[in-house]
Parts: sequence; structure tokens; C-alpha cells
Amino acid sequence: MHAERAAWTPPASADPEQACPVAPVVDIVFSRWTTPILWTLNYQGRQRFVELQRRITTITPKVLTQRLRQLERDGLVVRTYHPEVPPRVEYEISDLGRSLAPLFAHLAEWATAHLGDVERARHAYDDTGTAAAPQHTPRR
Repeated sequence: MHAERAAWTPPASADPEQACPVAPVVDIVFSRWTTPILWTLNYQGRQRFVELQRRITTITPKVLTQRLRQLERDGLVVRTYHPEVPPRVEYEISDLGRSLAPLFAHLAEWATAHLGDVERARHAYDDTGTAAAPQHTPRR
């Protein structure tokens, strides 16, 4: 991770909020409902609205509609309207959305390897009321 950090250096005068190249990706991909929607479409394939709603049980219809529209606007989801009686609409992950799969895979690996550490750190913090993270020497 440290070598990766050294590979990209923002300009010294850069505003920290604008200098981080990951911030726009986090805003697009990691909103509360985007990740489960993309995950479901990636692993379950094309879905109708009600199928998505059944799979992501805690999302409201209003929020699901809003997130699907935003994901379509961002190019991460494709909406297909079938002019039948009754009309049918299906959603599927786009190639651009599918290109996020390696990122999700890395995050899933990180979660498997480290969420236990995070939970232990939280318990230690809560038990002592102070930061109980391992001490380390600041970098220069």
C-alpha cells in the first residue's frame, strides 16, 4: 500500500478535497444503496424492478428508483424498456459498471482479511473510551 501511495503525488498546492483521485469514485459508487444494487446486478444478471426490490429487502421503492436513475445517468446501469402489455422494464449492469468488479473483489478480500481487526479495534476503543489502536511511528 505504501508503494502505491508513492506512485501518485498530488501537486503541493492542491486542495485536499479535489486532489484525491478516489473521491469522485467514492461519491459515485459507494453511496448507501449503489453498492448492493451493482453487486446484485453483477452477480444475478438482468433484473426487473420488483426482483431487485425483493433481493435488496431494506430499500424503499422510492430510493431504489432514485438510485437506478442515477446509476443509469452515470452509465453504470442499462435500463431496457419493453413495450409490451403490461410494459416491462429491466435493469442490467453496463460494461462500465462491470469494470468495477475487480474493485469490489479487492474490497471483499480486504473485508475478509480485516473486518475482524476493525471489530476488535472498535471493541477495544469502546471498552477503554480511548483510541486503542497499535502505536506506530509517524512517517517522514
